[in-house]
Amino acid sequence: MSLAPAPPAYLEIRDVVKDFGSGSLAVNHVSLDIHKGEIFALLGSSGCGKTTLLRMLAGFEVPTQGTILLDGQNLAGLPPYLRPINMMFQSYALFPHLTVWENVAFGLKREGMPRANIAERVEAMLKLVQLQKYGKRKPHQLSGGQQQRVALARSLAKRPQLMLLDEPLGALDKKLREETQVELANIIREVGVTCVMVTHDQEEAMTMATRIAVMSEGKILQVGTPGEIYETPTTRFVADFIGSVNLMDGKVVVDEPDFVEIDCVYCRHRVGHGITGNVGMDVAVAVRPEKIRLSRTRPDGEVNHVKGTVRDRSYFGSFTVYILELEGGRRLKVSESNVDRHRADAPAAGEVAWATWPDTAQVVLTQ
Repeated sequence: MSLAPAPPAYLEIRDVVKDFGSGSLAVNHVSLDIHKGEIFALLGSSGCGKTTLLRMLAGFEVPTQGTILLDGQNLAGLPPYLRPINMMFQSYALFPHLTVWENVAFGLKREGMPRANIAERVEAMLKLVQLQKYGKRKPHQLSGGQQQRVALARSLAKRPQLMLLDEPLGALDKKLREETQVELANIIREVGVTCVMVTHDQEEAMTMATRIAVMSEGKILQVGTPGEIYETPTTRFVADFIGSVNLMDGKVVVDEPDFVEIDCVYCRHRVGHGITGNVGMDVAVAVRPEKIRLSRTRPDGEVNHVKGTVRDRSYFGSFTVYILELEGGRRLKVSESNVDRHRADAPAAGEVAWATWPDTAQVVLTQ
């Protein structure tokens, strides 16, 4: 059975470098293929190069080397206003003296679109973002979420081939940001525009993006779907940057095709899959807190469990986080869903408990 060929890249970034002359490369030989209709997230901490890469796509920065192709067209030398690209900034950059309707129409008027066509397009965009009743209001009369949707409508009105989002929800408070993530992604998918977004917010990237590229120090460390990035990180940095994780250093002591065993200071891990390595190799074992279970009784066997003392227990409603202190002072984070309203056997702070996990829970990292 042959696999279907991957769709051709719509946006091709080939060996792109940006050197500001500071002694290190802001963008360090980045290559990416982004497909038509994707919402692709560049995720990383401040200074990792993600915004510089976005600005090169927009034309605000010129690559030191490399090629950027959009639907086969080389963007080199094209100024921002000639690129079939629209960028939506964190600040939204709405004109305060113009109404919502006029803000959405602004770019269309600059292009010289006939008045009747402008009216039709603006009404369609306001309907898309559910702001038909707010066309006569000024930006300061809207909530933060409504202003964000006006900025989105204005960006989509020109029907760009590529849309760039720079920290699109950064100006919103946490609750509104969470509510808006799905709404924004649904609007972009409904229109079908290809989108590249920059964010440092892991949850935002995981919620909105089709695929994610994790960046650090100008380089792409891993590209994958949200599930791939979270469940199968390829480096310690990615495992630690995305979500919460327990990382334990150890050595491979058993290496079989379908499982490995790794000795760490506090326990022996049996991992139900092979790795590219050999006996004696130094590795790190990553275990997500939600994949660990706590018990007052010692589990059977000699692998995948460790004893400790509960030093902290924090209740978050849908889940509870435990901090288990192991012998020697190392701490293990455990997150358990509160399926029952009152779990009778939940260990309390100060009690001894056993943490255990299945052999499918761990990821072995060699770098």
